[in-house]
Amino acid sequence: MARPLLLVHAHPDDEVLTTGGVMAAQLAADEPVCLVTCTLGEQGEVIPESLQHLAEDPDALGRHRIGELESALSELAAGQGTVDQRFLGGAGRYRDSGMMGTAPNEDPRSFWQADLREAADHLVRIIREVRPEVLLTYDHFGGYGHPDHIKAHRVAMYAADLAGVRGYAHELGAAWEIPRIYWAVMGAEPLAAGVAALGPHASTQWFDPARPPGVPAADIDVTVDISAFLDRKRAAMTAHHTQVRVEQDRFSLSNDFDFPFLTTEHFQLVRGDPEADDTLFPDLSDG
Repeated sequence: MARPLLLVHAHPDDEVLTTGGVMAAQLAADEPVCLVTCTLGEQGEVIPESLQHLAEDPDALGRHRIGELESALSELAAGQGTVDQRFLGGAGRYRDSGMMGTAPNEDPRSFWQADLREAADHLVRIIREVRPEVLLTYDHFGGYGHPDHIKAHRVAMYAADLAGVRGYAHELGAAWEIPRIYWAVMGAEPLAAGVAALGPHASTQWFDPARPPGVPAADIDVTVDISAFLDRKRAAMTAHHTQVRVEQDRFSLSNDFDFPFLTTEHFQLVRGDPEADDTLFPDLSDG
């Protein structure tokens, strides 16, 4: 029996950074994957010099990032299935909000300014159609505080509640209660070990390796070994070339800080019976 996986992410490239390995593993297991991307990432900083013109035209950048997303998902699948990718409310319905206190954040078209109920209803329709066994999204802080990540968390959790109410909005489909919901998080200890392995010349001054950001092992419910799919994840990151610079053992974003490639992805279980099964999917996780 199929066990659909639904992921809710803020921008193109977010899906690869924290959940690319799980997506690839799910596709390799011939299980359905539905990705909902909430914005086109129009405010993303552009890394390559050859594409700097896109930084001056947010709409053009958004259109370009649609193509990057398509390429990245193809790399994750590697010929084993296809990701059912959708933009929340349709492509361009919600704009990248930028960071707090910036003009894009105040734009009434931005995702941050979107009506929560309206945005959630777009996702309710998808949940009731796809009927996922598992939902993956961000924690309350959106991982690192980006407004679109926080809003994606709020929309995903509210929509999950609404979708399960039998008396709510019959026109959006038959009610479906998602059995399990996880938040994707960064594992503090693997990050620290990965940074140490990069060597003393790596650009990692953004944190003290003795006190890495992320969630300690004691607060992580599921650790998924993605080593068999790391090459796919690396190729998918490379496809997001406006946003990610990829080298063999590391990658960097627009801040130029080096991140190690990790062979694990980490999740907190926030809905579902932890005693029933302590894995994301039994055949994808070491628990």
